[in-house]
Amino acid sequence: MTPAEELNSLMHWMFSEGLLDQQFQQLQMLQDASNPNFVAEVITLFCKDSEIILAELTKLLNQPVVDFQKVDAYVHQLKGSSSRCLSALNVVECEYFRLKDKLAVMLQLEQTIQAYENNKQI
Repeated sequence: MTPAEELNSLMHWMFSEGLLDQQFQQLQMLQDASNPNFVAEVITLFCKDSEIILAELTKLLNQPVVDFQKVDAYVHQLKGSSSRCLSALNVVECEYFRLKDKLAVMLQLEQTIQAYENNKQI
C-alpha cells in the first residue's frame, strides 16, 4: 500500500470513528500551494493547546475544593460543556491521545507523500 493509500485509509477510518468531521475537511480546504503545511501547523497547535488544557483540568479536579467555573471554561475550550467533569475529563483525555496518535501517523504519511512529490519533480 502506498503512503497516499495509507493516508486515505487512515483518514477514512478516522471519519468513520468520529475522530474527524466536516470541520477537518474545511481545514483541509484552506491548505494550498502557498501554505502547504497549514493542516500540520493547526494539528500541532491543537495538540499543544489540548495537552495544556488537559493538564490544567487534571490539576483543578484534583484540588480539595474544585473551582467549577475554571473547569467549565477549560472544558469549553476543549470541546463543549460537561456536567460530569471528572468522568468526562477521563473520556476526553483518552479520546485526545487516541486522536493524537492517529494525527501523528497522518502527518507522517503526508510528509512522505510530499517528499515523494518533491523528488518526482527533480
